[in-house]
Amino acid sequence: AHTDRIQELAWLGRLREAREVFDAMPHRSIFAWNTMISAYCNSGMLEDARSLVDAISGGNVRTSTILLSGYARLGRVLDARRVFDGMLERNTIAWNAMVSCYVRNGDVTMARRLFDAMPSKDVTSWNSMLTGYCHSRQMVDAWHLFEQMPERNLVSWTVVISGYARIEQHGKAWDIFRMMHREGVSPDQSNFASVLLAVTGLRDLGVLEGLRPLALKTGFESDVVIGTSMLNAYTRDASALDTAMKFFEGMPERNEYTWSTMIAALSHGGRIDAATAVYERDPVKSIPCQTALLTGLARCGRITDARILFDQIPDPIVVSWNAMITGYMQNGMVDEAKELFDRMPFRNTISWAGMIAGYAQNGRNQEALDLLQAQHRNGMLPSLSSLTSSFFACSNIGALETGNQVHSLAVKAGCQFNSYIGNALITMYGKCGNMEYVRQVFSRMRVKDTVSWNSFISALVHNNMLEDARHIFDNMLSRDVVSWTTIISAYAQAERGTEAVEFFKIMLHKHEVPNSPILTILLSMCGSLGAPKLGQQIHTVAIKHGRDSELIVANALMSMYFKCGSADSHKVFDSMEERDIFTWNSFITGCAQHGLGREAIKMYKHMRSAGVLPNEVTFVGLLNACSHAGLVDEGWQFFKSMSRDYGLTPLLEHYACMVDLLGRTGNVQGAEQFIYDMPIEPDAVIWSALLGACKIHKNAEIGRRAAERLFAIEPSNSGNYVMLSNIYSSLGMWVEVAEVRRIMKQQGVTKEPGCSWMQIRNKVYSFVTGDKQHEQIEEVESTLQDLYTSLRTAGYVPDTEFVLHDIDEEQKESSLLYHSEKLAVAYGLLVTPQGMPIQIMKNLRICGDCHTFFKFVSQVTKRDIDIRDGNRFHHFRNGSCSCGDFW
Repeated sequence: AHTDRIQELAWLGRLREAREVFDAMPHRSIFAWNTMISAYCNSGMLEDARSLVDAISGGNVRTSTILLSGYARLGRVLDARRVFDGMLERNTIAWNAMVSCYVRNGDVTMARRLFDAMPSKDVTSWNSMLTGYCHSRQMVDAWHLFEQMPERNLVSWTVVISGYARIEQHGKAWDIFRMMHREGVSPDQSNFASVLLAVTGLRDLGVLEGLRPLALKTGFESDVVIGTSMLNAYTRDASALDTAMKFFEGMPERNEYTWSTMIAALSHGGRIDAATAVYERDPVKSIPCQTALLTGLARCGRITDARILFDQIPDPIVVSWNAMITGYMQNGMVDEAKELFDRMPFRNTISWAGMIAGYAQNGRNQEALDLLQAQHRNGMLPSLSSLTSSFFACSNIGALETGNQVHSLAVKAGCQFNSYIGNALITMYGKCGNMEYVRQVFSRMRVKDTVSWNSFISALVHNNMLEDARHIFDNMLSRDVVSWTTIISAYAQAERGTEAVEFFKIMLHKHEVPNSPILTILLSMCGSLGAPKLGQQIHTVAIKHGRDSELIVANALMSMYFKCGSADSHKVFDSMEERDIFTWNSFITGCAQHGLGREAIKMYKHMRSAGVLPNEVTFVGLLNACSHAGLVDEGWQFFKSMSRDYGLTPLLEHYACMVDLLGRTGNVQGAEQFIYDMPIEPDAVIWSALLGACKIHKNAEIGRRAAERLFAIEPSNSGNYVMLSNIYSSLGMWVEVAEVRRIMKQQGVTKEPGCSWMQIRNKVYSFVTGDKQHEQIEEVESTLQDLYTSLRTAGYVPDTEFVLHDIDEEQKESSLLYHSEKLAVAYGLLVTPQGMPIQIMKNLRICGDCHTFFKFVSQVTKRDIDIRDGNRFHHFRNGSCSCGDFW
C-alpha cells in the first residue's frame, strides 16, 4: 500500500509527499526503494536518486538500471556509463538500457560496439539497435540488421517503417508494410500510424484508398487517432481537400486534433472561409483549433481577423499568445509582435523563441541577439530554436564574436552535440568566413545527418572552396535534393556550366526528382550562356515532373527564353495561370532587350489593367525599352510617373536610363545637364551612359569630361578608356588616342578582349578577337575570307573608323575582319546546314562595322542571325536589323 501511494504521488508530481510516505515506512523492501528512486529519476531529480542508491549500497540490478536510464534521459551519458561499469552483475535488461542510452543520445557507434559485446540478446536488444540506426538515418545499416534479426516483433516492423519514412523513402516504407502484411503480422495503432506517415509522404491517394479496407477490417478507421492520421494524409494533397472534407464528415469520432487538422488544411489551401466555418462548428473550440485558425488567418494576410479571434478568447493561454505573435512576425509586423510579447502574463521558451526567430527573419538581427541576452539574464536557458535563430542572426550580420558567445551558451545548455545546433554552427561560421571552426564543429559532431553534410558543403562553397566542396559531396553516404541543389548551384555560380549540367544528368540518372530551385538555377545559367537547346531540355524535364506550371519555374523559363532570343518566351507567358510582379517585369525587360519598346509599353498597360502595381524594377525595364527604341517623350512620361503616380523615388538606375535615352537620341548636351541637375550623386553607370552616347554621336568634348569622371571612379575599367579612344579615333585624333593608351599602360589597365560564343549540338564554341587557337581556325579564316569577298561584291564597305590604331586602310580592314563575332559566324556557316539560323552571344557591345557586316551576311547567305551583345539583342533578317540601326 505504501509503495502504491508513492507511485500515485510521483505520477502527480508530488515528490515531497512521496518521499514523506517513503521515510515513514517502518520496513522498506527493495521494491519500495526502487519505486522511490524511479520517481526521482522520472522527475529529473537525479542527485536525490543517486543518494538513495548510495544509501542501500547500490541495491540490485534493477536499481542500477533505473538510475542508468534516468541519466540517459537527461543526456548524461558518461554518468550512465559509470553506473553500468560499476554494476557487479548485469542482465539483458541492463545491457539494453545502456545500448538505449547511447541510441537516445545519438552515439550509434558506441551503441553498436556494446550491442556486439552483449553475452545474450533478446528482441528488445535488436530493436534498440535498429532504432539507433533509424534515428540517425543510417538506413542501409538498419536494413542489414533487420534482415539478420533472429526474431521480429511488431515493434521491429514499426521502427524500420518509420525509419524509411523519416528519410522520405516513402515507397520503401510502404513496401515493407506490405511485406509485413504478407507475413501475417497484424498492425497495431502505432504501426498503422507509422505506415500512414509513409502514405502521407507518397501523396498518392490510390495507395491511401487501398489501405482503407485493411483499416476497416482491423477496426482502426473508427479509431480517432488513426482516423485523424488518415485525414492528415488526405489533406496533404491540395487537390483532395474535398475528399478530405468528405472523410472528415464521415468520422464517427473526432478529437481536438481532428478538428484542428481540418482547419489547418483548409487554411493552408487558401480556403480560409471554409476553415472558419469548420471552426464555428467545433463544439469545444479547443486551443489547437484556435491556434490553427489564428495561424491560417495570419498566413492569408488577414492579421486583423486573427487579432479579433485572439481578443475573443476570454483567458488566452500561452499557446494562443505565441500563435498571435508568430502571425504578426509572419506579416512583418514586428513592433506589434513586440507590444504583445511585452504584455504577456507568462512566457515560455516558445514565446522567446518565436520573438527571436521573428526578429532574425525580418532582418532585425541585433534585436534578436539582444533578446537572447535578455532571456539568459532572466535565468532561462534558451531552447534549440532560440539558439539556431541566434546563429542565423549572427550569420546575417557577420557577427563572429557574438556567434562564439552564443556557441558557449549552447555548451552551457548542454546541447552542443545536438545535430540542429551543429548544423546551425557550421552555417554561421561558414558565413562569417571561419572555416577552421567549421571543420572543428563538423568533426566533433556525434551524429552527422544529411543536413550536416549539406551545411558543410554550403560553407565551403561560400568561401570559394569549390574543389573541397566537390570532394565532400562525392564522399556523402546519402544525398537529398538539397545536396544536389547546393553543388549544382555552386558550379553554375562559378560559371562552370558544363559541370553543373553533368551533375544534373547524374542526379536524374539516380532517379532524384529535381526541385524548383535546381530548375531555376539551371534555366538562369542557360539564359546567361545563351544556350536555348539546353534550356529546352530542362523545360522538358520540368514538364515531366509537373514543375513547369509552378510560378518560380515559369518565370525562370520565360526569362531564359527571352535571354536566348526565343519566341517561346511569349508562349510561356500566355500559358501561365498565375503571374506576379516578377513575371510582368521579366516580360517588360525582355522586350527592352530585344528593342521592342512599343510592346513593352503595351505589356505595362496590360499589367495595370490586371491590378498589379509597378515597382522600381518595372520602370527600369520601361525606360530601357524606351531608350532602345528611341521613345524620348514616352521615357520622360514614365520617369515623371514614378513619383507622381506611384510615390516611387527614382534610383540611380532610373537616372542612368534617362541619360542613355537622351544621349542615344542625340541630345548629348541635355544628357550632361540632366546629370548635373540630379538630386543624387551620379555613379559610374550614369557617366558610362553619357560616354556611350558621346561615342555614338562623336562628341569628343563631353566624352572627355565623362571619361575623366569615370577614370576617377573606376580607374581599372578598361572599357572606359577604349570608349574614349573610339571617339578620338573616329575623329582622326590620333595624338589623343596615343595619350589614352599611355594612361592605360601607366595604370596597368589592359583591354578586355572581345569574346563570342555559340551553342551547336549541345556544345559551346567560343572565339576571341584575332583567335589563332581554335582547332579549325584555318578553315574558319578561309570561310571568312570567302564571305568577305562575297559581301564586298554585294556592296559592303568596311567602316574603318572603329579601328583604334593609326595604320593604313588595308591593315584597318584586316583588323576589323577578325573580330570575335565574325569568326563565330564564319564557323556557324562552316558547320551548320544551309539555311539554319545562327545565334551568337558576345561579351561586349557590337561595333558599327560588325553591325553592317551582319546585315550583309543575312542578305547574302539567306540566314537568320541573332546576336546578343553586352547591351541587347540584334535580329538580322534579309539585310536589316531589328534595332533599326538604333542601338
